[in-house]
Amino acid sequence: MNKPKVAFFDFACCEGCQLQVANLGEQLLDILGVIDVVEFREVMSEKWNKEYDVAIIEGSITTPHAVDRIKKIRKRSKVLIAYGSCATIGGINGMKNNFELDEIREHVYPDNAKHFPTIPTMAVDQVVKVDYYVNGCPIYPPEFLKVIKAVLKGIPYAVPDKAVCAECKLNENVCMYEKGVICLGPVTKAGCNSWCINNGNICYGCRGVVTNPQEQAQNDIMVKYKISLDLMLNKMNMYNKCREIDKDE
Repeated sequence: MNKPKVAFFDFACCEGCQLQVANLGEQLLDILGVIDVVEFREVMSEKWNKEYDVAIIEGSITTPHAVDRIKKIRKRSKVLIAYGSCATIGGINGMKNNFELDEIREHVYPDNAKHFPTIPTMAVDQVVKVDYYVNGCPIYPPEFLKVIKAVLKGIPYAVPDKAVCAECKLNENVCMYEKGVICLGPVTKAGCNSWCINNGNICYGCRGVVTNPQEQAQNDIMVKYKISLDLMLNKMNMYNKCREIDKDE
């Protein structure tokens, strides 16, 4: 039986999520035993000019050319996976949406700005249909493997829609707020096994906001630790700016 043809593509991103996949080691070899990777710019130069069984997309959509390109990839793909914060929620690139586009272009390209058209940053699913999501910046490797297995089995994968705090408590971490540090775990989707907090960092909200955040509980935290709403919203802005487009619509 022919192996599924799988291709990796990158748009506006740092390609860190591709490196996470390339660094899977023996687990990557297991994956390669059941799929046929036909495009993956980080590790190979070959190109595939036919249809893909699975297209895995990293990066956000930030230019008219990117819009055309992602639509063409979608048409050629049976299944499309958005992976990494840039692809799933717009990510850090979304901070561009805080400014006028002409101002951004002139700041980055000065006199050559007219040669570089740009649009408001969008997540992949704001342009084309996405079948599976792997959140995070970078992706959490065990979750990526879960999603790949689900795709190969033809079954759905649901991103956990509970707060990172739920996983953090199971891992017996001391709450970052008790350490005097602002953490976005209370409103951020789980699925990463509280990876950052386990390693002494905070949650930056890179997995996106839970569908039904406990607003009153978060408000209680802000009052208890004397945190202003403006500061909290500014923290959320780092990864989640693009979803404001959805709300406006």
